[in-house]
Amino acid sequence: MKRTSRYFTCLFLFTGVLIAQNRVKTLSGEVSCPDADCSGITVLNKRSLQGTITDVSGRFSIQVRQQDTLVFSAVQYKVKQVIVEDYLFNSSFVRIPMEAFVNELDEVVVQPYNLSGNLGSDAAAVEPEAPPSAKSLGLPNAGIRIITQEERKIQEATTGSGLVPLNPILNAITGRTKRLKRNLQLRQTYERTQRVRAFYADSLFVRELKIPTEKIDDFMYYCEIDTVFQAEVDRLDRLRIWEYMKGRAQLYLANAQSPEDPE
Repeated sequence: MKRTSRYFTCLFLFTGVLIAQNRVKTLSGEVSCPDADCSGITVLNKRSLQGTITDVSGRFSIQVRQQDTLVFSAVQYKVKQVIVEDYLFNSSFVRIPMEAFVNELDEVVVQPYNLSGNLGSDAAAVEPEAPPSAKSLGLPNAGIRIITQEERKIQEATTGSGLVPLNPILNAITGRTKRLKRNLQLRQTYERTQRVRAFYADSLFVRELKIPTEKIDDFMYYCEIDTVFQAEVDRLDRLRIWEYMKGRAQLYLANAQSPEDPE
């Protein structure tokens, strides 16, 4: 009888332990983060494979059993694993601290450009990769130059048909040919200036030359009308062009800040 009583007692206790271990509850809590942004952190129960994410306040709710493992993870934080021990399971609210994740990279050597760290000189020295062209792609029209609209107008104005072509004569008398050639020259100069501007990021104009973003086009025109600028561009030396624009920027800013002449 005593043996039977002890057997049922042990069976009852064992059954109680199993029931307790399989009991499911909703565990609520919040995470605390170094930068105070605790939203969007993934909370995963490794046993049940159920998960959730924290709200804007860093709070979460997830179903757990005793001895489950919860995994807290986010890109900016170290992965944290928490075992649901008895004290945690019986808590009404838990707080989980997170640690910032710092990705330490090995020493990086920038080659083949041998950069100095000076944005102005480095930007001028690095040659950007050329965009794809008909020649680089091996297309059959690679050797054909596409003329511009201004060039087509000049071609139309200076050529004609018949024994005595009238177009060239009339356009020369009216001055249309001269105007078209002048427009072509202005267009080519403008495009040249825009290519020079594309060599350098807008942030360099703002940070290094102190030219506001909305004034960069005006500053480039200020350079364009200077014959020295055209000569520097002809040298195809981006570092020299940048040094020229540094000096030109000082004159541009000085003129912009000087009071207007009295009428």
